[in-house]
Amino acid sequence: MTSLSKKNIALNGVLLMLLFSAVTFAQNDKFRFSGINNYDAVKIAGMETPVKPIINIDEAPKKKSVLLAGVFSAILPGAGEFYSESYLKSAIFLGVEVASIIVGEIYNKKGDNQTAFFQNFANKNWSVVRYANWTIANAKKINPDVDASLFNVFDSNGDVIWRKLNDLENAIGQGTNYYSHRLAFYGEQQYYEMIGKYPQFKAGWDDFSDGPEAYLYDYPLSSNFHYYSHERGLANDYYDVAAKAVMVIVTNHVLSMFDALWTASSYNKRLQMNVTLKPEQAGYRLEYSTVLNLRYNF
Repeated sequence: MTSLSKKNIALNGVLLMLLFSAVTFAQNDKFRFSGINNYDAVKIAGMETPVKPIINIDEAPKKKSVLLAGVFSAILPGAGEFYSESYLKSAIFLGVEVASIIVGEIYNKKGDNQTAFFQNFANKNWSVVRYANWTIANAKKINPDVDASLFNVFDSNGDVIWRKLNDLENAIGQGTNYYSHRLAFYGEQQYYEMIGKYPQFKAGWDDFSDGPEAYLYDYPLSSNFHYYSHERGLANDYYDVAAKAVMVIVTNHVLSMFDALWTASSYNKRLQMNVTLKPEQAGYRLEYSTVLNLRYNF
């Protein structure tokens, strides 16, 4: 064997040993290579291991759409606040919405029931025929200038002809502070309001106490007149509460919408992101890596 062959064998042996050592070195947990040149170069050089920033910008908190937040809350109060991660305000606006709807429904139903009650009471205790007869009997006392030809307000069946009754009321009311209203047609809302509101219609109640001075405007009203007036007023009170609940609902939608716009905008202002270049020493070279800085202000 020649000296040249011996040298080749020795060289090959050294190379195999170096290759084996390199593989072992690379697989050691302490010296495992990452595949990033500047990161691994620092390891090999024995320098302090750099902190490699690993930030996926897609995983960073997203900014909220201000317009979308406003639309959400305009449709359902509190939804825009929930979208903007303001959960306490979301619960408040939603709670006001639910409470207002419940109150509105309850009192609207109460108003309906009370209306049915006082209308039934009026149908049983107030009569347009009684009112018309009394009006004819006292027309001249109230207004001496009334033409008697207007007294014929009944048809052949004894039913009131509403138009003629209104003509008589109009004639009596000319030049006086009495009979200032014309009785609305039966069943209308104004009909049920008038008979329990104006003394002009007092004689239509079945407990009206007629007397020599009954034609006077300030003649005492009957118990049924006062009772009916109170019950009708109670229905109006229920409807007023229901109406206020509707106003609260509308106001809640508007306030929640504007608050959602502000909340989403504030959320976005609390998120601050910027990208910088971080210098790192890699062996004898200075390399730069991109760093994403994210700050959330409370």
